[in-house]
Amino acid sequence: MSMPSNILRRSVLMTAIAAGAIGLAFAAHAVTPRSSADVAADLNRAGYAEVREIEYDDGLWEAEVRRADGRWGEVHVDPVSGEVFDAQAGRTLLDAAALAAALQSLAYTAVEDLDREGATWSAEAVGPDGQRVELRLSGYDGRVLHSEAEWDD
Repeated sequence: MSMPSNILRRSVLMTAIAAGAIGLAFAAHAVTPRSSADVAADLNRAGYAEVREIEYDDGLWEAEVRRADGRWGEVHVDPVSGEVFDAQAGRTLLDAAALAAALQSLAYTAVEDLDREGATWSAEAVGPDGQRVELRLSGYDGRVLHSEAEWDD
């Protein structure tokens, strides 16, 4: 007994839509990170008068910048989105207790070694999957910016 043609067409169409959605999901995660030159240009466009010593460390770009008012300081930049994390930007920063609560809401446990670095935080914790990880976090909202397995104790 064969399937009616409209059911077969619907099945093929649904399979094609699902395959397209999966392809888009993979494409969304395949974004090319910014280069150091891109980061310097982004920071200049964001109003930083001078950019020096750009380096990639712990999942984020770090740069020494001279702000419009002449003060120098360090900023961090998300390598994919280009978001700038600057403790002097006037945005509210989370304290350690708020950051720990944000991590707990994301199912991280055994959080320790919280250390603020400008507008980002680093921490060690046990992730939702039970693996010990080192984290870089947004000081603005507690988002996990970078996570990697912790090998040293």
